[in-house]
Amino acid sequence: MMADAEGVRLQKVLANAGVASRRVAEELIAQGRVRVNGTVVDELGSRIHPEVDLVDVDGVAVQLDQSRRYVMLNKPTGVVSSMHDDRGRPDLRRFTKDWDERLFNVGRLDAETSGLLVLTNDGELAHVLAHPSFGVTKVYIAKVRGSVTPQTIGRLTRGVDLEDGPIAADKARLLDKSRDTSLVELTLHSGRNRIVRRMMAEVGHPVVELVRRQFGPLHLGSLPVGRARELTTVERGALLTLSRKETR
Repeated sequence: MMADAEGVRLQKVLANAGVASRRVAEELIAQGRVRVNGTVVDELGSRIHPEVDLVDVDGVAVQLDQSRRYVMLNKPTGVVSSMHDDRGRPDLRRFTKDWDERLFNVGRLDAETSGLLVLTNDGELAHVLAHPSFGVTKVYIAKVRGSVTPQTIGRLTRGVDLEDGPIAADKARLLDKSRDTSLVELTLHSGRNRIVRRMMAEVGHPVVELVRRQFGPLHLGSLPVGRARELTTVERGALLTLSRKETR
């Protein structure tokens, strides 16, 4: 492929993707920090086909297809995770008006759960990240009824039995508690429906409020509820790197 006279010069592809200027891109190539389809390419005359080849720099995937959009939404409660709800409930369309592309959601959040939801027009990535078999890690903060004890936290990480089988949190920690409520952070890779709510109910602490703060390498940060923004170059790279690893 590298001897192919067709295609686009690798340094131009990297510059067009916003990785670096063409001169810096040439330095990255010469230093052996760029791979094409998993193979280091350090020849400056190398050409690639951006529509089919996969490029990474220092192990981080580079987005070559500029028609792809990746958006982070802090979904409010009361909104269903759908682009069109047959029952007329508030859906996600109101948050996609700033983009010409037809976006759709990666996975779902319950209507009463707020937090990080990814919207994209990249169907392949959406399938990988949403499919339960790939087990993308998610971090939730749950406000629950009652005073959660260290014993309960231990039970969540050891596992509880639900009607569709046992489940254990990857991590669980108590953030705060009062006499009536507690704040619990749960890290899970399960894609099961309403899993956090069912786990907390099983240990005797029903969820009052639930927020997803992280999805894979993405962090909600200070994005206000009801706002959406495009992922940064670094975030896109991290998300694409994760999806490529999962499909290997």
